[in-house]
Amino acid sequence: MNRRELLQTIAASSTALVLPKFANGDNPPAATGLGLVIYCCQFRSKALAKAKPSIDLFEPVTFLDHCKSLGAGGMQNRLGVLEASDAMNLRKHAEANSLYIEAIVSVPKDPMDVERFEAEIKTAAAAGAKAVRTTIIPGRRYEYFDSLKMFREFEARGRRSLELAAPIVEKHRVPLAVENHKDHRSGQRVALFEQISSEYVGACLDTGNSFALLEDPVETATALAPWAHSVHLKDQAVQMYDDGFLLADIPLGQGFIDLKKIVAIIKSKKPEVRFSLELITRDPLEVPVLSDKYWSTFPDLPASDLAQTLRTVRDGTTDNLQYISRMTPEQQLAREDANVRESLDYARDVLGIA
Repeated sequence: MNRRELLQTIAASSTALVLPKFANGDNPPAATGLGLVIYCCQFRSKALAKAKPSIDLFEPVTFLDHCKSLGAGGMQNRLGVLEASDAMNLRKHAEANSLYIEAIVSVPKDPMDVERFEAEIKTAAAAGAKAVRTTIIPGRRYEYFDSLKMFREFEARGRRSLELAAPIVEKHRVPLAVENHKDHRSGQRVALFEQISSEYVGACLDTGNSFALLEDPVETATALAPWAHSVHLKDQAVQMYDDGFLLADIPLGQGFIDLKKIVAIIKSKKPEVRFSLELITRDPLEVPVLSDKYWSTFPDLPASDLAQTLRTVRDGTTDNLQYISRMTPEQQLAREDANVRESLDYARDVLGIA
């Protein structure tokens, strides 16, 4: 048995040790086209590491099999740099199981980093990745940056990184999907894509993130859908707190976002794009829109956008926000499993992502 076969054998047996119990007994759930981003399964990964310390749930074959066992349609995962034969076998494994692969990469920081980036893109191409997801500006804009000047400096670095990345993804014909990661508002991101002007550089359209920048989720989807190479599908629960509002990841269909309308918008512009669940089981995030620091990088943001956002929070407030830090490890794992399972069911049964 060679190394690859050994890894696949171990992965299959060890993953089974910690898979969630299906609601209908031993029968696996019905399949959906919605895939999973690795960030959906952090507690599951820890449970596997505790049960089998030598096994990594996020090893590509292992995680792909985990997605299949849950009825998910594929994965978005870090592939890194694989041997050509391992990348090809990963591709064959995905194709044999009718699963898609998307990779996660970091754009090149500078010209010296291009070689590393190209090696990862080569792996993604060989593995049959439909897209590679990335970010270009660190942190949440309203937390990481203290001034507009500081934000502009990092924004320029992000643009230079995309300028370095574009020829590489064009060469290997792998779409690069840049996530709206609470950094750019949609108009700024579209302007950047227009400047780069490459059919292989577009969006990883996150359906919830830009609400933290006072954008209506439907408007975000409308602006970014023509550029979408990948989609992070998520729903959000909201609630006011002293400095602004809380924004919480919850299962699809249980928040305020009009997912039916958003999915229809995206499909109308990009019928072949893949949808991946990005639901991080964690405490609600604070979005301090009533603090001075929040506005330090938004000198021209209209007051009407704030008013619209606060009305949405007021009208959409629910009591189903999840406070994961208050749970035991067993409860955290059970909650994460339920979040994923309920979302996959909703995507299949309500959103028609098959």
